[in-house]
Amino acid sequence: MIVVAGEALIDLVVSAEGERAVPGGSPANVAVTLARLDQRVRLLARIGPDEYGRQLTEHLDANQVDLAWAVRADQPTSVAVATLNAAGQASYEFRLEGAADWQWTPQELPDLTGTPATALHSGSLALALAPGAQVLEDLLARERQRDVLTVSIDLNLRPSIVSDRAAEQERVRRQVRHAHLVKASDEDLAWLHPDRSAADVMAEWRDAGVLCAVVTRGGDGAWLLAPDGTLHEEPAVRTTVVDTVGAGDSFTGGLLAALADLDALGDRPADRLAAVTEPQWEAVLRQAATVAALTCARRGADPPRRAEVEALLTTPN
Repeated sequence: MIVVAGEALIDLVVSAEGERAVPGGSPANVAVTLARLDQRVRLLARIGPDEYGRQLTEHLDANQVDLAWAVRADQPTSVAVATLNAAGQASYEFRLEGAADWQWTPQELPDLTGTPATALHSGSLALALAPGAQVLEDLLARERQRDVLTVSIDLNLRPSIVSDRAAEQERVRRQVRHAHLVKASDEDLAWLHPDRSAADVMAEWRDAGVLCAVVTRGGDGAWLLAPDGTLHEEPAVRTTVVDTVGAGDSFTGGLLAALADLDALGDRPADRLAAVTEPQWEAVLRQAATVAALTCARRGADPPRRAEVEALLTTPN
């Protein structure tokens, strides 16, 4: 079972066609992607009592995301306004004041000891906004120390919300030390470290204890730095972009699902990830890129199901 911790919120998607409210939040999108790829997944999220919270619960239930550890919060659901340009690229504005997602207390977190969890994934605003960020960071640190499951982080930075670059550099530097797997976009790194190359940042993470670092590059594909120091590059899968909402999250879900299928998640993470071969890393990246491409080809954060991914992966070029 893969445990995903973090925000489940509503995206108000604004386009030339009008405005629509759709379930979202980076960790929630990752959880839905994993479930659609036939992975057992449990979402650790705080969900508000309002109509948006009910919409989120129905969406997650319908996609077979386990909500046994979800917290029924008193605060309202967070809202992100996603505005699409003519090319389908989304820009975000967040309405977060007093919302449920960031109010974590230590008492709300489960004890993962003795559970069937093989991985713990978090990231995005859940690891950036007080007071909940510190609570979730402590959970990641504890699980990294136990060394019985794989810890994963997707940076998914939001400079429009957390704009102090120096503070974000320090936060990320601190948090990646708790992770075996770290994923970021080239846009994340260009903002976080404008004077450094992605390769330099990935190497720094590796020195800090990250076993596998992944950087997505939009239409230019993705890079993956494997535990043995080998850099793998995968081109983007060609598609007709409808919008990019949830594309990065679906890439992350596709990546984790591919590793789960290889039995590369779980106890002794260093040994499991080191056992992944070069052809397998290439296949992992190819699946993640395929999942992201299929998501971009339709409206909203609507990741594909396993059969759709397998059909595209087996189609001759």
